[in-house]
Amino acid sequence: MQITAQMVKQLREMTGAGMMDCKKALQEAGGDFDKAVKILRERGLAKAAKKAGRTAKEGMIHAYIHGGGRIGVMVEVNCETDFVARTDDFKNLVNDIALHIAAYAPRWVKREDVPEEIIEQEKEIYRKQALQEGKPEHVVEKIVEGKMKNFYKENVLMEQPFVKDEDKTVEEVIKEAIAKIGENIVVRRFVRWELGEES
Repeated sequence: MQITAQMVKQLREMTGAGMMDCKKALQEAGGDFDKAVKILRERGLAKAAKKAGRTAKEGMIHAYIHGGGRIGVMVEVNCETDFVARTDDFKNLVNDIALHIAAYAPRWVKREDVPEEIIEQEKEIYRKQALQEGKPEHVVEKIVEGKMKNFYKENVLMEQPFVKDEDKTVEEVIKEAIAKIGENIVVRRFVRWELGEES
């Protein structure tokens, strides 16, 4: 299939990737835009993974108020340089993360932050439910594993479907930003308050 300059331009506008990268991705995908986007995302995520080990000590703390003052979020997001921390791309990402936290109310940033006793408590509940439903012993662990995946998806920020595009997780959105911005980006911590809730 002939890859035209117009196709390359269109893919570039969709992804923000370089012209040559877009052309190569389109050639590999045989002109299929969805496949080309997937190829570019995979490459971008590979670049992002290399940056993930780098220290991120700059960044910003952002406060976000939602629902006419009913929900408040403070989030700290780090990057590597003060220069990037001042860019609109970074500020918009941080605002989107705060908006997401307001909407989805995660409890932890990443899976490793979930206390061991809570994990065990959840597993125990799911085990008992499966046994009460008469599920055979050898199936119970598989059921528990599946339910734990859902538990993480509901409660862990990085594993939640992103509020502005539910086809991606928050982690994928951050990795795309890393690939675009060229620096490691880390959500360090957050707090979320809802008017009238018990502390």
